[in-house]
Amino acid sequence: MPGWQSAAARADARFDTVKQRILERYGVDRPGYIAAYRGFADASGCEMMGRVLASPPPKLPDTHGNKWKNLREQWARFESDEVPGVTVEVTCNGRTQQTVTDAEGYYRVRIPMPPPEERNLWRRGDVSIPGSMLSAQHEILAVSDEAKFGIVSDIDDTVLDSQVVDWKSSARLTFLHNVRTRKPLPGVAQLYRSLQKGHADVPVNPLFYVSSSPWNLYDLLETFLSLNEIPPGPILLRDLGVEPAYFIKSKGHGHKLENVRKLFAHYPQLKWVLVGDSGQADAEIYAEAAREFPDRVLAIYIRDVDPDTDSVFDQGVDKIRSTVAGVPMLRVRDSDAIAEHARSLGLMPPVQVAMVEAEVARDEASPPQVEPPSS
Repeated sequence: MPGWQSAAARADARFDTVKQRILERYGVDRPGYIAAYRGFADASGCEMMGRVLASPPPKLPDTHGNKWKNLREQWARFESDEVPGVTVEVTCNGRTQQTVTDAEGYYRVRIPMPPPEERNLWRRGDVSIPGSMLSAQHEILAVSDEAKFGIVSDIDDTVLDSQVVDWKSSARLTFLHNVRTRKPLPGVAQLYRSLQKGHADVPVNPLFYVSSSPWNLYDLLETFLSLNEIPPGPILLRDLGVEPAYFIKSKGHGHKLENVRKLFAHYPQLKWVLVGDSGQADAEIYAEAAREFPDRVLAIYIRDVDPDTDSVFDQGVDKIRSTVAGVPMLRVRDSDAIAEHARSLGLMPPVQVAMVEAEVARDEASPPQVEPPSS
């Protein structure tokens, strides 16, 4: 690790130590909430992760929240007080395992679990703190033998309209809007439902979300997906700490590539569809995945964040596309284009393409995003 990263990690550790002593002195270091993130299972077991905090995150805002209330609540999410050194007990498939939260309050466990015999994608795990009344449930994605491929999707400007091409608009949406006023990209909900079903009569193909957002925003992203009827899936985010265990060692959005590699390793039987956008480093990350695993990537779809202009974003994606051989990598305008190409690869039937087209038309005809009041 470079010297400045080591210094930052040491400073962060000292800050955490001082903060923890202050919290202990005033008696506010006790666990008050377990954030149980969605987990997933492969052939050898189920993997679950969560975080123990001193208090629950702020309540989800309502549709009528004003800009400054939204800003205060967003800021409060980054001021969460994690509780390190807490023993948690996790149970899955009748087996129980204990572990201790780390310096940032996170816990991670892996429990053996047989492959699913039923078609239901989801299982359940339980987590509690021995000697307390605190408990929570993990939803666990279990991939059956019926799955034909997996889907990895970015979130910002791939699912959620973030307007990354205009930093002022992007900042306004991020900090002054809330989860109930943000808009998904047209047709994305039906597109992902169609990819999950493929040619089956129920969803069988696993869907994972990989994002640069911090874990502090997990509940907002989960709620956004639910409110907009976008299929759920494990959401793999990043930590804001600078400790060696969390620091992103690769440049840019390298943690996304690490998560993609991890999923490929967990499910060696699956091939993958990778979906991102042209506003960040998704094209570069997915191209690297295709070069490392040329036989595992079925297609890469990069949503054009400014489809009506020929921009530096387009040029960057097109340059990367030229370096990927043997894997179709498309810069696409909308969900229609993704669905039609996926049909051409045999990943979904024509009826599903028609359903995506219908939803795109409905979404594009819906009222525009409402600007929250200033007061």
